[in-house]
Amino acid sequence: MNEAWSADKVTSNNAEDTVQTDVLIIGAGLAGLSTALALPKSLSVTVLSKSAIEVCSSHYAQGGIAASLDKNDRVADHIADTLIAGAGLCETDNTTNILSAGQQAVQWLCEQGVPFTLIPQQERQPYNNVNPLAALQTSNLHLTKEGGHGCRRVAHADDATGRHIMEALTLKAQAASNITILPYHEALSLLKNNANPNKQCQGALVFDYLNQRKLTFHSRAVVLASGGLGQLFKRASAPNVCVGDGVMMAWQAGCRLANLEFIQFHPTGLALDNSSFLISEALRGEGGCLYCPQTGKRFMLDVDKRAELAPRDIVARAIAEQINTNGLGYVHLDVSHLPAEFLQEHFPQIYQTLLELGIDITTDPIPVAPTAHYSCGGVVTSANGLTDVAGLYAAGEVAYTGLHGANRLASNSLLECVVVGRNIAADLPRYLAAIETLETTLPHLNANQAIHDTWTAPILKDSQRITLPSSTEYESNCNDNHNIHVNINADITGITAELKALMTSHMGITRDAKQLEQALLQIQQWQQQLNGYDSNQLAIDNKDNATILNELPYFQLARQLQLATLIIQSAYQRHESRGGHYRKDYPNLTSTPRTSVIEPLLKQSDEQNLCVDKSVKHSQDHLPLINKDDALAIGC
Repeated sequence: MNEAWSADKVTSNNAEDTVQTDVLIIGAGLAGLSTALALPKSLSVTVLSKSAIEVCSSHYAQGGIAASLDKNDRVADHIADTLIAGAGLCETDNTTNILSAGQQAVQWLCEQGVPFTLIPQQERQPYNNVNPLAALQTSNLHLTKEGGHGCRRVAHADDATGRHIMEALTLKAQAASNITILPYHEALSLLKNNANPNKQCQGALVFDYLNQRKLTFHSRAVVLASGGLGQLFKRASAPNVCVGDGVMMAWQAGCRLANLEFIQFHPTGLALDNSSFLISEALRGEGGCLYCPQTGKRFMLDVDKRAELAPRDIVARAIAEQINTNGLGYVHLDVSHLPAEFLQEHFPQIYQTLLELGIDITTDPIPVAPTAHYSCGGVVTSANGLTDVAGLYAAGEVAYTGLHGANRLASNSLLECVVVGRNIAADLPRYLAAIETLETTLPHLNANQAIHDTWTAPILKDSQRITLPSSTEYESNCNDNHNIHVNINADITGITAELKALMTSHMGITRDAKQLEQALLQIQQWQQQLNGYDSNQLAIDNKDNATILNELPYFQLARQLQLATLIIQSAYQRHESRGGHYRKDYPNLTSTPRTSVIEPLLKQSDEQNLCVDKSVKHSQDHLPLINKDDALAIGC
């Protein structure tokens, strides 16, 4: 694929390195491309990809997309299964909104040319005078079953659904005259209109790796679709671009973050060397079983009545417990009792990939272990993609719509990308028209003040604020701790690797207060080693491109350390076990499920201290400040 195919579509001022576009979409995964393709053709749309176009989590999704498509299935049943998996933390209204649009979303993908797997010819519904060469109909799609679903509900394209979807949408986007895709362009920070009291988002500062230059993209609206944060962990299914930078850009621009402590671990990553390859949950949906390699016992029967098809948090913890006991680093997933022809036909990618590694799934068990897979939290967002900042939308794994609650139901994520992306595309023209009307009918100042009336920030119910203690509170605690590992000579690569190991060991499938405290203190030491490099303010506006390129690794690592701190603080202050968050020292549920909320970070112009943005109003219960002995620094 020609990665630079669309670069000539960009209209820029070379002298100032600025680019004008109607809509800037940060991220070229399913959420980003769904939004771009659903927007009116009259709008110029620029899509940024941090790396090659296909390097995104959407591309690697195997199982499929969940929706109520079977005649015997109901949307209400899909909603009920999702709420159960979410363990009391799903936003019910948003969940209903998103899942109710499932059939239309899958049909839209069919119309884009996605080659979903079909049921046998003799079982298909007639087209009823529709051209048989037209788009597939959802009634004719083969459906599989995954953990937590009460019936077959997952449409798929073999066992490489994400790749087939992304290839189809990329071709459509490349052919669209109004869409420009720019690979190897990394967004560094969001631009806001500082003359406006409401400071709507109007673009982003971007680094172009192809030409090694800084670009300023000015846009009328921005869609954040930058993906998740799995690469903060040592074993992760996400590609290396998924480090949570979108979450941090939004937080620094004025957005709330929610439920960062809920990291979903996929139960069955391939446990072979340093592989990040996933063994699709669909194998268990078709009858795959989990066994202890030493005893040969099928252990999930003793854990949950749903056995291997329990929600992912339950299966992942059970596997982790087995691994801790057997000391082998894996358990066995066995599908050899299923017909070989069936496995080769329905799971061709998994079959071929493992065969090349010396594992024949038709006869051999597969070594598997949990791997960091999906972030259930993120930027607080409505079902229509609106964030706390006017002009800034968010969709996909970077966003928290509340659909996933405390634990994502399998294959709901691709559906969320498409539904929310299309919702954004429907709402965005309304926002642009409202802004244009204000600018043409009101004086400049009044128009700026009235912009907030065109934007409805998302509302959260039953939330609790995560407190972020000051560094002053931290110092006394730090001085009393003598068990902190400090490597004064650690380089960027070394600290990054150690951060992944720390997050895996201390913020993994199970955690407790001592582990979280140790992790926070270690991260503070690493932050100090960066010599005070400040990731809250991108101080490269007046620097040359060579300097920017040299400083980017420091900036990126500083932001990852800061995000890790926010995640751990959220886990530290949730004194219960719920869904994907399991505290060994708080193994029970609290009486009332509450969403963890981190208020937005804003940089005051006259000081260097962090502050909480008080302008965002919403329902929340404030946690008391933790006591001095437990005070832990945010470390910014």
